Amino acid sequence: MGDGAYRGGGQDGLTSDGLRGTQRQGVVAPIPIAIPIFTGDDPKLAQDVAQVLMADLERSGLFQPLDPASFLERISDINTLPRFPDWRQIGAEALVVGRVSRGGDGRLTSEFRLWDVTSGKQLAGQRFTTGAQNWRRAGHLVADQVYERLTGEKGYFDTRVVFVDETGSKAKRVKRLAIMDQDGANVRLLSQGQELVLTPRFNPIASEIVYMAYTKDQPHVFLMNLETGKREAVGEFPGMTFAPRFSPDGQRVVMSLQQGSNANIFEMDLRTRQSRQLTNSGALDTGPSYAPDGRAIVFESDREGTQQLYVMGSDGSNPHRISMGDGRYSTPVWSPRGDYIAFTKQLAGRFLIGVIRPDGSGERILTEGYHNEGPTWAPNGRVLMFFRESQSEEGGPRIYSVDLTGYNERVVSTPSYASDPAWSPLLN
Repeated sequence: MGDGAYRGGGQDGLTSDGLRGTQRQGVVAPIPIAIPIFTGDDPKLAQDVAQVLMADLERSGLFQPLDPASFLERISDINTLPRFPDWRQIGAEALVVGRVSRGGDGRLTSEFRLWDVTSGKQLAGQRFTTGAQNWRRAGHLVADQVYERLTGEKGYFDTRVVFVDETGSKAKRVKRLAIMDQDGANVRLLSQGQELVLTPRFNPIASEIVYMAYTKDQPHVFLMNLETGKREAVGEFPGMTFAPRFSPDGQRVVMSLQQGSNANIFEMDLRTRQSRQLTNSGALDTGPSYAPDGRAIVFESDREGTQQLYVMGSDGSNPHRISMGDGRYSTPVWSPRGDYIAFTKQLAGRFLIGVIRPDGSGERILTEGYHNEGPTWAPNGRVLMFFRESQSEEGGPRIYSVDLTGYNERVVSTPSYASDPAWSPLLN
């Protein structure tokens, strides 16, 4: 937190442009926020939308939703000025009131107002329309607006995560491609388990993923359109261990291909299917990931003896090492903000998830465990997901989230075991 993870995080209470969390020894004291049950013609639906909003904000670690049993005022009309002394009395610093209504076409309209309880000023207010089957999205959209107004950072709740759903015993594990909302709801299978699938990645500008599948023991790379479910083969890539990653403009992918005892990094133009080789070090160069401006690539290499992180130009120029700590570094992925690179690190039999600045400074470990791997960034660059393998013989991997402070780690609940998460851009 000390390096500006949340703008204004060192302030207490109010600033000129809204509330802020309170920072105490690197831990953010969450903002007490009151979220009364929303009003609407379907009370159960209105309550469910408010619950999604409340759960999103609480899970972020930056907000403390207050117990509705403590509320002194009952909100029946969101256009009526709240009784602010009643909300101050129970310790609320922010108040969200909302309404959910169903239109003649069956679509849902949700509207909200965000109030600063101390000053009595309205900080935000907006109306959204969503499909009835997407009612949970209404809560996520409001949560994004509240989060942004009170923290100064973009929200990340109206997003999805593609991952590998794992069922069966360790010896006979069935792996299917799946997608879910960022909170673990609305899980949908994208493949049926006839082939081994690995490392899905999102296209940053389209509803499309790239992933690797083994057919008859040969690794193939596929593009899948998430709206239509159609997939197309990018090609066969013997010796590939991870799926490619997209460039920021979605037009290219970067990948590592094994050639004898070496592995080199290649870039492919998805329009022409033409590829060019970016490294030729005589070592194992793997795990490439673009910077958000597309001008640089981070990758892992053992060219100096141990597995370390390197940054080079996107044309392969000026490769230079950035990791200098003990242990073996892998799976680097550049933050959407460009300020950090996340990685997995093996040290003394432990698997650590950490971040480092692109110039190699500021390395920080966020979490460690028996087997942590595969970090992926939320689109606001302030939260990571990763998966952690269980140590037990019959156990399996679970997906976790952790924020940049390292203090707010949560399990993401999924129906089965789950690995290889990849976070989408914001949907709206």
